[in-house]
Amino acid sequence: MKWITMLLTIIVLKGCGDENNAPKFKIKVNQKTFVTGDSLQLSIKNQKNKPIDSIYFTARGSLVETPYVFPEDALLGDVPIQAVIYIEGEKIDVTTNVRLLNNKSPKLYNYSLVNEFPHDPEAYTQGLEFDGETLYESTGLKGKSSLRRVNYKTGAVEKKIDLDASYFGEGLTLINGKIVQLTWQASTGFIYDQEKMEMERSFNYDQSKEGWGLCNDGTQLYKSDGTAKIWTLDADSQKELSYIEATTNKTILSKINELEWVEGAIYANTYQAQKDVVVIINPANGAVDGIINFAGLRKKVEQLPNLDVLNGIAYHPGRKTFFVTGKNWSKLFEVTIEKK
Repeated sequence: MKWITMLLTIIVLKGCGDENNAPKFKIKVNQKTFVTGDSLQLSIKNQKNKPIDSIYFTARGSLVETPYVFPEDALLGDVPIQAVIYIEGEKIDVTTNVRLLNNKSPKLYNYSLVNEFPHDPEAYTQGLEFDGETLYESTGLKGKSSLRRVNYKTGAVEKKIDLDASYFGEGLTLINGKIVQLTWQASTGFIYDQEKMEMERSFNYDQSKEGWGLCNDGTQLYKSDGTAKIWTLDADSQKELSYIEATTNKTILSKINELEWVEGAIYANTYQAQKDVVVIINPANGAVDGIINFAGLRKKVEQLPNLDVLNGIAYHPGRKTFFVTGKNWSKLFEVTIEKK
């Protein structure tokens, strides 16, 4: 037993010594925050001054030379940078992040009120979307979550499907004759036949851990998960393919919530924001191109004890207007958007 103990001690000590003598590397960048058009300069801090056989850098997994100029169409947000170093036949990976912001400030928009319609104040609205003159709505809260087909002019619920009490309903979208509905923290979404409003199957989330908002461009789905990320999903399999991050000229926005696709852009509200606003996001790179201020709408609804934030935006292509409501709001507002 003594020999075994001595042998183990030698191995541990040798391992510790090897670790302490291992080369230590760190990626050096010329700055931490950039905008498109800026030049990123990369180098390696070699603390042990070990001779390096070869090295290459990647940004978001793509090989880059240094200096590297961020192109105008680059994905905005936090950019993972990796250095792959070869030394004495050994491969060493080193990573860091830099932040790429929009090089333009968002345009500011106001609204004009067109109509007010009744809305169920018991509906904890999570998602809204039109198909012709029919409005579809998803509501949340455990034990109260539902999928609804609504007459928007009267507020009447024409058909309602209640979710199991274990689920907290979230956003929805309509595509290819199907309704896709998210749940919050169960990592589960549901597919319904739109005409029959009957559930056909469920699906699981991939890297995104939560379900918040949902929309589509006719080909792909876009899903928010409560962070800055908006995930692109395959419409048939609901598999997550990639993501963008909602980014302004100053910061990355978090808690991106309800989504609506309108003429090539994503309209989204941010949950629990200090102001009732909707942001307009470029789906190609995550740039926040506009901010719509919906201040004043909340004061026009019945001031119930459980009144919550603005949440729910649907575009009516035929009327070319937006319909906006909130969680437990007693009204649905039809508005037009105009540049400030």
